[in-house]
Amino acid sequence: MRYLVPRKPSQSSQRIAARDGGFPDIERIGDPHSPWRDPYHLLLKIPWWGFVGLLLLTYLFINAVFALAYWVGGDAIANAVPGSFSDAFFFSVQTMASIGYGAMHPQTNYANWLVVIESFAGLLFMAMATGMIFARFSVPTSRILFSHYAVIAPVDGVPTLMFRTANKRRNRILEAQLWVTLVRDEVTAEGDYFRRFYDLKLTRSHTPLFALTWTAMHPIDENSPLYKKSPESLHQTHSEIVVILTGIDETISQTIHARHSFISDEILWGYRFEDILGWTEDGRRAINYCSFDLVKPVTLSGGPSPSSTQNEGGSSSMPAPVQRGKSCG
Repeated sequence: MRYLVPRKPSQSSQRIAARDGGFPDIERIGDPHSPWRDPYHLLLKIPWWGFVGLLLLTYLFINAVFALAYWVGGDAIANAVPGSFSDAFFFSVQTMASIGYGAMHPQTNYANWLVVIESFAGLLFMAMATGMIFARFSVPTSRILFSHYAVIAPVDGVPTLMFRTANKRRNRILEAQLWVTLVRDEVTAEGDYFRRFYDLKLTRSHTPLFALTWTAMHPIDENSPLYKKSPESLHQTHSEIVVILTGIDETISQTIHARHSFISDEILWGYRFEDILGWTEDGRRAINYCSFDLVKPVTLSGGPSPSSTQNEGGSSSMPAPVQRGKSCG
């Protein structure tokens, strides 16, 4: 039997939300639940290649079972080579798919009843496969881009946590909302470790129309859980900022979700984002995605600056952020 080992303060904490929007794999000790007990959910979550492969294997298995039944029945199929399993298999495929070439057909009552059973089984299989394919296609998905880093820089004289997000699709997200939560380790007076959640209040947490980009801003004032915190304190408490964006896709009129997270090493103190909004020569609004992750250093009054920020290894400063994704030349 396996037991959980208490985590030490020096051990790193696993992300709650992965950077690709998924969730990390958490080992479940003592949980008897198997994903195969929930096949519908499993078939919706596995990758497309796994779904198609499982569908193909099931189809071949069903036809092989009925081919074996035809083969056991002796000379039950007209114009088939006696004792040929391959002819029985191909006859089973023709029967299940309602192809009916006419070259082979049942010639005994045993074979006729098998055709009835296989036709009904094929009807159920085709219906379930079609329903699962439609369900997978109809699941709403999002194409939301998040900045690789979060930054902390003054806004109107107040240190402010900021990160960027953008809609990669050429449509609009209606009634978009952002939830930002700080997750960190804390120790009670009794010495117990807790993973605490704190909501971070944004200057604007919702927008009726999300079409271009959105820079989320959280002022670090006296009411902020980040007040008087430093990069070192965030690292020691294994802090993580979890971001959830929801909204209604105007194309499919369904609610979509996107997730992201920033750990302490992905929060740059004393930097701000480069401007990415502008205009084309013919007067149209433009977004420069080549600069989406580019930042520039600033000075934080009363707080750490880029030159004074130390990383875990004790080097002089955080590494300069680099552009994520393909180069724009």
